[in-house]
Amino acid sequence: MSFFPSLGPDAAVRNAMTLNPDASRLLIAFHTAVLRGDSPLTAGERELIAAFVSGLNACNYCHGVHAATARAFGVDETLLTHLVEDEACAAAEPRFQPLLRFIRKLTLTPSRMIRADAEAVFEAGWDERALHDAITTAALFNFMNRYVEGHGLVLDDSDLAARGEGLARDGYAPLEAWLPKA
Repeated sequence: MSFFPSLGPDAAVRNAMTLNPDASRLLIAFHTAVLRGDSPLTAGERELIAAFVSGLNACNYCHGVHAATARAFGVDETLLTHLVEDEACAAAEPRFQPLLRFIRKLTLTPSRMIRADAEAVFEAGWDERALHDAITTAALFNFMNRYVEGHGLVLDDSDLAARGEGLARDGYAPLEAWLPKA
């Protein structure tokens, strides 16, 4: 149930975006660039990071949507369910584990990040761009989790899954259709 009476009881992110269309257009473009743009990380890996961060933050809305999106890109569902509880991220392939541990620490205890956290990612074979893209995805979803929770947005599991499948199929740009014309 949204905290904003003007949005209605079944409001979603796209409804909250109507409150500031100019900023929302930029936010949609940022989502597109971060999650679908050129990257050493696949779209599925970036969606996995989005779901992971959202799970760590206990944001059911974003976790549900982006877990469904990651699944649509072929990410194993069992991986998604184990990562949040698995501090070592052992369920992930070995090369991906240091990257996920970095993201876990960045999300839960950002002031404790040290050079060795990044070095572990590089030693696993990731380059600076991959780590940058993972950090940017994590930062975006720490933001989005607060955006969703602050607006009081809640959808049922079937709606979350449908939204995730739509994002995998259509990307983020169609969200602009919900905004008033500029």
